Amino acid sequence: MQNSVIPISPKTKKILPFILATAIFMQMLDSTILNTSLPSIAKELNESPLHMQNAIISYVLTLAIFMPVSGYLSDKFGTKKVFISAICLFVLGSVFCAMSQNLNHLVISRVVQGLGGSLMTPVGRLALIKTFERNELLQALNYAVIPALIGPVLGPLVGGYMVDYFSWHWIFLINIPIGLVGIILGWRFMPDYKTPTYNFDFKGFIIFAGASLLLSISLELLGNVSNITPVLFAFIAGFLMLYYYYRHAQTDDNPLFPLNLFQIRTFRIGVMGNLATRLGISAIPLILPLMIQIAYGRSAVVSGWIVAPMALTAMFGKQIVARILNKLGYRTTLRINTTIIGILIMCLAIPGEQTSIYWFIPLLAVLGFFNSIQFTSMNTISLADLRLYHTSNGNSFLAVNQQFAIGFGISFGLIVLRFFQSNTMFQNENIHTAFRYSFLVLGIITIITGNIFRRLHDFDGNNLKTE
Repeated sequence: MQNSVIPISPKTKKILPFILATAIFMQMLDSTILNTSLPSIAKELNESPLHMQNAIISYVLTLAIFMPVSGYLSDKFGTKKVFISAICLFVLGSVFCAMSQNLNHLVISRVVQGLGGSLMTPVGRLALIKTFERNELLQALNYAVIPALIGPVLGPLVGGYMVDYFSWHWIFLINIPIGLVGIILGWRFMPDYKTPTYNFDFKGFIIFAGASLLLSISLELLGNVSNITPVLFAFIAGFLMLYYYYRHAQTDDNPLFPLNLFQIRTFRIGVMGNLATRLGISAIPLILPLMIQIAYGRSAVVSGWIVAPMALTAMFGKQIVARILNKLGYRTTLRINTTIIGILIMCLAIPGEQTSIYWFIPLLAVLGFFNSIQFTSMNTISLADLRLYHTSNGNSFLAVNQQFAIGFGISFGLIVLRFFQSNTMFQNENIHTAFRYSFLVLGIITIITGNIFRRLHDFDGNNLKTE
């Protein structure tokens, strides 16, 4: 085991989850602050709120494109050096975001943030995986994520108050003191794991990054252009590049993502489930605050208070998910849980325009609880059967897949919203109706994607049980 190479003290094992938590906290705080702040930022930058998703998607895509490098860099230079450098880069990008004068400046600054974020979370998680035994891993990951879930609680509230009472620039500057805490803890306690260096698959990285960009851009443009031909061309070209990467990985001695990684059934199902189910789930934290501010005409502060319970109940879900998985198993838990989430998303379409917006609070509280169970279950079952030599590549690909799923989910949700907003069948309806139909579509899709987890076996994940 890795611990035989680097002695790990009990204090380090106790602090290490908190080090990872600082990285996740900044990412979660950053993304959720933007969700409630986008309309105000759009107004100051003279942009439409429905076009401001570029500020989110540019960050998410940068994460997804550069996360494959995290495994190689941590193996070559050590987890400690890479983690600290990544936090420094993330904080620098945050400062650039606060200095942005237009949407283009903001997008570029978000890319700088994404470069830091693409390393700090997967490298922190890799150190955690290499430190803890498999039967300790679920508890350690939960221990890391529970403090980090404070980010989604504070994000909508802090973002709303800062936008309404101060300036949107402060939603980025808040990362500076948090980043300093992460740097200090990382310097003192982060283990510096290294493995024998290998040649980085630069060709595979370029092919995979190109495919990722083409697929993402095509999905993003789908709801914005009148001529569908270039969009379809980009979409097809993206899939052709994925196939090109597949052929490359068959012949390369050390591919970016080895193909035998996908022969691990639990990893394959976990990755597919992550990508599919997040198509419906990922857009909700963005679309709902938009609806509250645009359709209901409420402030960013109000939308922040409405969304906050979603993260509070997610903390509770993290605390009991191990008991649920120990009792029901991964297959049953994920199948039932995905269906419940889909039904809850559809229920968001029930309140009418005259209904009190506070009707959303209990719905979102319950949704946050089941989302927490969903994400923890999908992530841990993906790691359940990885061998030691697959740890870096598997962890990197899982992180990449999650970010693509979030980016695709946000883009897909906004495409659905724009379809109902612009379709002639709904011209006589108001924008609130477009939001309601969007929730119905996203909920139905989420329920359908739950069938992916039927491929799991009842005994899958038994090696992760904590009792």
